[in-house]
Amino acid sequence: MKVIFLGTSSGAGKTTVTALYCRYLANKGVKVAPFKASNLSLNSFVTKDGCEIGMGQAFQAWVSGVEPSSDMNPVLLKPSGNKTLQLIVDGKAQKDISETNPMDRKAVMKNVCEAFDRLSERYDVVVCEGSGSPAELNLLDKDLANTGMMRERNVPAVLVGDIERGGVFAALYGTWLLVPEDVRPLLKGFIINRFRGDPSILGPAIERIEELTGMAFIGTIPYVDLKFPEEDSLSDTGGKLEGPTVMDAFIGNADSLLETAEKYGLDLKKIEDISSS
Repeated sequence: MKVIFLGTSSGAGKTTVTALYCRYLANKGVKVAPFKASNLSLNSFVTKDGCEIGMGQAFQAWVSGVEPSSDMNPVLLKPSGNKTLQLIVDGKAQKDISETNPMDRKAVMKNVCEAFDRLSERYDVVVCEGSGSPAELNLLDKDLANTGMMRERNVPAVLVGDIERGGVFAALYGTWLLVPEDVRPLLKGFIINRFRGDPSILGPAIERIEELTGMAFIGTIPYVDLKFPEEDSLSDTGGKLEGPTVMDAFIGNADSLLETAEKYGLDLKKIEDISSS
């Protein structure tokens, strides 16, 4: 089984929501692994066998109760200045890429799919995280982690929108509308993240989004003062992070948020149904 969490923007909460769902499944005894096809970040983690992956996937592996591996983030792009990125594939540095020396998308997508397939053979569920937004019209032909994975492996998707930024319903509907028509039917559900107050007031707007898109409402996640791994450009936020190690602290925060979100009405059983469809 498989599912991918997409964001209406960078920083919408994809990394955290992916981790919450992994933790939910792991607590039920399901053998689960996280996966992010492509990560753009300097915030990396070195696995036990010396491979470099995004910190977010290490966090997601920890809450899943499994060891982080390069298959969980087969492509890592590290900014290195002068409009250049270091390309890391399967945990190992390959070359620098730029506008004049672009990445071979077809070859890299092959590595991505092979990594995903290896995880699918070893785990009951692979929980994927998208990158940025799936509706970046200028990047659709280069996409790996969003519509790229949806197409290549027919992965059903859940959209995550950040209401803290404002305009969440426009962002949800606009993203659904701009996603290419061939993969739009794979958009199965949506989550509203970082809400402050009584979520019942959102009812009419949620119903309208369901009517417009056919996506099912999964639930609302409240705003909490807890820290989780973030993309580099968004890594200056505060939040509680306490524990004997960073790993313990992140796991503790995930447990706390999962408990709070489920009490708030987040219905993760709906995602189980989506991932098995």
